[in-house]
Amino acid sequence: MIFFQIAISIAVGMAAGCIPVVGYNIGAKRKDRAKTLFTYLLIAEAAVGAVAFLIVELLPHQLIGIFGASNESAYYTAFAVKCFRTYLCMMILATVNKGTFIYLQAMGKAVESMLISMMREIVFGVLLPIILPRMFGLDGLLYSFPVADILTFVIAVIVIRRTYRELSIPDTRS
Repeated sequence: MIFFQIAISIAVGMAAGCIPVVGYNIGAKRKDRAKTLFTYLLIAEAAVGAVAFLIVELLPHQLIGIFGASNESAYYTAFAVKCFRTYLCMMILATVNKGTFIYLQAMGKAVESMLISMMREIVFGVLLPIILPRMFGLDGLLYSFPVADILTFVIAVIVIRRTYRELSIPDTRS
């Protein structure tokens, strides 16, 4: 979770940095700039998630050594590696989801932003860890996190597409 929080904090920082720029461009009726910024943000968020994913996949033993007890038994280490790789396998989607709902806040789309955030953190984040272990045991608990990220991403894609369409419509107000 510490490693996840570090990656998500980077994603949040990048998205938060966009807030004044988005607000300025929306206020200046420059939807084209806001749309371009959204594209760059989504790409940057995915890149952060990809780097985090590669670190988790390529260096799990080193991460366990930093954040856990690396001198434990082989069973502990094998389980810790499985946890890292399973629990964090959707880092790319998690960072994109986070960036999306923060960007939507900056655009004044509070309902859409709250929908994505609440679905991830409350609906999927609470229900899946309760439901999946009943069906799949401990693996169900480990997979609840990536499944929540996938389901949230499906919702985020719908909102992202709608937002892109809205940002493509020329502003006719003077």
